Amino acid sequence: MGYDRRIVFTVLAGVLIDTIGFGVVLPVLPALIMRLGATGLDEATRISGYLLGIYALMQFFAGPVLGNLGDRFGRRPVLIASMLAFAADYAMMAFAPTLAWLFVGRAIAGVTGAIYGPASAALADASTPEKRSTVFGWIGAAFGLGFIIGPALGGVLAGLGPQAPFLAAAALALANAIAMIVILPESLAPELRRPFDWRRANVVSAFAPLFKSGNAAPLLIAWFCWQVASMVYPATWSFWSAARFGWDATAIGWSLAFVGLVMASVQTFATGPIMARIGERRAAVIGLASGTGAFLSYIFITAGWQAYAVFLVSGLSALVFPAMNTLLSRMADASHQGALQGGVGSLNSVAAIIAPLMLTQALAAGVARGQPGAAFALAAALAGTALVIVVWKVLGRAGADDTAP
Repeated sequence: MGYDRRIVFTVLAGVLIDTIGFGVVLPVLPALIMRLGATGLDEATRISGYLLGIYALMQFFAGPVLGNLGDRFGRRPVLIASMLAFAADYAMMAFAPTLAWLFVGRAIAGVTGAIYGPASAALADASTPEKRSTVFGWIGAAFGLGFIIGPALGGVLAGLGPQAPFLAAAALALANAIAMIVILPESLAPELRRPFDWRRANVVSAFAPLFKSGNAAPLLIAWFCWQVASMVYPATWSFWSAARFGWDATAIGWSLAFVGLVMASVQTFATGPIMARIGERRAAVIGLASGTGAFLSYIFITAGWQAYAVFLVSGLSALVFPAMNTLLSRMADASHQGALQGGVGSLNSVAAIIAPLMLTQALAAGVARGQPGAAFALAAALAGTALVIVVWKVLGRAGADDTAP
């Protein structure tokens, strides 16, 4: 089989719940910020960028710490603690009386959201090298499924009040924490654990295994550019679609759910066969090209149905995460997978700190000048840069194969 079912599917459920909790809030975010802040849509767009930024800032610091804690004490206790904190945080945010409470809640959620490092490390522990790319593809599928359920649920529950989506996220997180306590075994053998060292629990030390390879730097730059570009959806979609098409929370929720459906379908049914046939490098190129083309398309569309057509074009961008994550995972041994994945998670967090500020400002400035597609133009430029790097420095290596980066 090549993987441990109990570990893989329980951890994937945690990733799914975490993503649902993030996605369930997006459809109600514009209305919630405007109500608590007594402001208009343009200013709410800027505030949302700060909210996403504080979330990512906390992930930046928590990512390598949780990854290294997982390497010391095992993945299981870290995952359970994160899910319990996640449940408590969303319960608190459900009754936030002011914008300041939302910022506090987003900060706590950022720490618990660093679950992706330990989760990826647990999946690496529980799968063979031959099966690892497929298992990492399932992380993307869980993420995509979370964006099917989360935004759709948020859009539906919005009719019950702004607290309902947060309470639903809290209940799901608590249920998953209980399931982990009952079902999840430890994936990291005691002999593979290493002492916790604060000197390693930072973003620079977390990347040390990557920098030992001459090809790590260009791959990390490409990864970073892509992560910033792909943040255009959570950072601006709710506000852009409301301004561009006049969509309400329900319409926004269903549109994001459709994106999740397309992404999950590609990750579940296409990732394994595509990468087995053409390799991780070529799969990364196809994914980046698909994403770049989609971002360019959003600049010019004028009707809501056209957005759904672009969603289909962008589906193959779901290949980017498993393809590039597999290449990066080959650069560390079993005892350093937690540090590696924590470092990659922190790189993602750096992108997520910068991206909301850049993209929301671009959207606001573009709308003011009659160019609502400005945020997508910026995303296309970044994704195109990542594509050029991968083609030039990774795919273009003479005589390279897909067994080593």
